[in-house]
Amino acid sequence: MAARPRLQSRPSDPPPAAAAFPPATSAGGKPLLVSKVVAANFADHLYEEIMAGIVDGRLPEGQKLPPESELAELFGVSRPVVREALARLRADGVLISRRGSGSYVQRRPSADLLSLAPTGGVADVMRCFEFRVALEGEAASMAAERRSDHDLAEIRQSLDELDEAIRTGAVGVQADLRFHHAVAQASRNNLFTATMTTLFNAIFQGMNVARRLSLRADAQRLDVVQAEHRKIFEAIKARNPAAARRAMRTHIDNARRRVLGDQ
Repeated sequence: MAARPRLQSRPSDPPPAAAAFPPATSAGGKPLLVSKVVAANFADHLYEEIMAGIVDGRLPEGQKLPPESELAELFGVSRPVVREALARLRADGVLISRRGSGSYVQRRPSADLLSLAPTGGVADVMRCFEFRVALEGEAASMAAERRSDHDLAEIRQSLDELDEAIRTGAVGVQADLRFHHAVAQASRNNLFTATMTTLFNAIFQGMNVARRLSLRADAQRLDVVQAEHRKIFEAIKARNPAAARRAMRTHIDNARRRVLGDQ
């Protein structure tokens, strides 16, 4: 049989044809349908394809994934692309690597994840959380050093709005955004606020997914999130940069973990 041609990343490419993992690699004999990856960011789309298979149960917890070479053939990508996608899934705690054996599904995120996240945007949401850990951790540290009484009042008001959202059962994304923006403003470095403005859509999507998943899983979980917000506020109020940095970094990393069902 002639070798199948490689699919190129071109706007004019037709929709990818469906393929399937061999039944032996699927739970209960169900083949895991996959699509040839034709988008510009191959690793992101392979990440999305594998994540979708895990979320909808075609790759259950404990399932071993096919070898890298087989995944590369199935999705029409190179092995380095497969390695990058698998590395991201491992970093997110969804896969685990066993030396000499391969990659296994470690955790199944909520089935609501794919419906709440923007189409094809789960990878972007996860990477945005990672970036925000570094960005907003430093912003909180500087806010603790430089904040004014007015800044503190702005942060406190956003906390009150979040309390009201929890009381009424609202999602509270706008209040959450206001809290994080108020902390960035208190840093007195406009590059923090400018960067967050540039990333507004990605930050909004991440917060929206995280807060909606929390509401669907357990309304009390938003109380845990609010306690994290208050810890950040108290550290900034006390002018404790190290505590503010630690509290903010922990909060955003916890949000990422909550999205993936780790908390």
